[in-house]
Amino acid sequence: MRDHFDDVTLAGDGFVLRPVELSDADAIVDGASDPQTLQWLPLPRPYEREHAVEWINNHTAPPAFPRVIGVGSAFAGVIDLKKTDWRGRTTEIGYWLHPAFRGRGLMADAVRLLGDWALRTQEMERVEIRVATGNVASQRVARSAGYVQEGTLRNAGFLHEGRVDLIVFSRIRADLN
Repeated sequence: MRDHFDDVTLAGDGFVLRPVELSDADAIVDGASDPQTLQWLPLPRPYEREHAVEWINNHTAPPAFPRVIGVGSAFAGVIDLKKTDWRGRTTEIGYWLHPAFRGRGLMADAVRLLGDWALRTQEMERVEIRVATGNVASQRVARSAGYVQEGTLRNAGFLHEGRVDLIVFSRIRADLN
């Protein structure tokens, strides 16, 4: 049975999903320091270089699967597969985008590429996205990427302001046909 994702770079239309490198630390700090990003992710405040370096050094090796969203030579954001259950063949996508790259459909394209890759080539049967009920932009991303809204998990997430309900979206292998 598989226990990690293939270590690949995925190419989309005008972007790539590539492994995270230590040289990405400053760009990660810049994007992760954005107020809108901090509103929806329980990241340290302020988010400093030491946080990015620690994350790169300790949370990017298999079985973790974070990828930089690259547009040309520019760092556009981070997307990852997490909470993977290899026996159950399920995983969850998490993501954030640098403010300079929002509003272009880039994240929906990246989510579709990564999720479909996991379903087609990595033996996954189900890919989920969990989004805070107030995070309308992220809900739009999930829908635009072809994910189906299933329901709401009450009090299932946490942000700096406290506990939040999470909307669950999913895509399953049968959705690819």
